Amino acid sequence: MRRHGMPFHGRAARNRGVIAARAALHKCAGTLAFLASFSSMDATQPRTAPQSSFHTAVTSLKGKRVMVTGGTTGIGRAIAGLLASEEARVFTFGRHRMELDDALAAIRSAGGEVEGTVADIASARDIAAAFTASDRFLGGLDILVNNAGVSVDGLADMAEAEWRYGLEVDLAGQLACTMEAVTRMPKAGGHVVFVGSVSADTRGANSSVYVAAKAGLQAFAESFRKEVARRHVKVTLIQPGTVGTNMHETHPAGQRGEIAKEEILRAEDIAVAVHYVLTQPSRTVVDRLDITPLMQTD
Repeated sequence: MRRHGMPFHGRAARNRGVIAARAALHKCAGTLAFLASFSSMDATQPRTAPQSSFHTAVTSLKGKRVMVTGGTTGIGRAIAGLLASEEARVFTFGRHRMELDDALAAIRSAGGEVEGTVADIASARDIAAAFTASDRFLGGLDILVNNAGVSVDGLADMAEAEWRYGLEVDLAGQLACTMEAVTRMPKAGGHVVFVGSVSADTRGANSSVYVAAKAGLQAFAESFRKEVARRHVKVTLIQPGTVGTNMHETHPAGQRGEIAKEEILRAEDIAVAVHYVLTQPSRTVVDRLDITPLMQTD
C-alpha cells in the first residue's frame, strides 16, 4: 500500500524545481535592475512616452520656436500644421498672400499657434524682413525647417533668369535662412532641418539645375553639421522621393490615384519624418533620412 505523502523521489524533484524557480527569479530581477539603470540615465529629460525601461527620453516640441520656410502649401504646410499641433509656436512665410492666409487659418482652426508673412526666399530683403517679423512673434528661434523650393528643369531648357532664380530658391536662399536662424538660436542649441530631394543622388535627365541645387544642399548640410555640432546645433537632411504636391506634374485627382497605388508620397508623410527627427533624444542627431514611395524604383 502506498503511504500518505509524496514519495522521496517526488520530494527531490519538487526541491529541484523550487531551486530552479528561485534562480530564474533572481536572474529576472537582475535583468530588470539592468534595464532600470538605463531608464534612470534619462530621468532628467522630458518624456512623452509612458515610464518604461524600454523607452528612451524624447524631446518635447511644446513651446519650441519654429520657423518653416515655404510653409503655405504642400510639404511646408503639412510640417507647420503638425508641429503646431504638438504645441510648437510656428512662424512661416511664402510668396502668395492667399495661400498664406489659407494655411494660417487652417492651422489656427486646429488650435495651433502660428503667424506668417509674405516673402520670397530668393530675395535677401524679404528674408531679412521675414526674420524680423519672426523675432516679434517668437522672440528667438529653436528650430528652422528649410523647406521652401521650386521645381527647376534642365539647363538647356531654361532662360538664364529662370535657372538663376531656381538656384536662389533651392540653394542660396536656404543658406541665407540658415545663417539668420543660427545666430538666433540659444546657447543650449537648436536644430536646422533641410528638406532636399533624392534627386541629389538619382540625378535624372531634364532636371540638371534642380539636381545641382539639391546635390549642393546635400553637401552643405553634411559639412555644416560638423561646423555647428559643438554649439549643440543639430543639422538634418531629409530627402523625399516623389511627393503629391503642387510641384508634382500630375493633376491632384491623378495624384490621389498614385498615392493609393503607393507610387508617390503624401506631404504629411514628410511632416511625420520631420517630427521624428526633431523629437529624438538630445544626445542624438539624425544626419540624413531618405523617404521614398514603396513602389518608386527609379
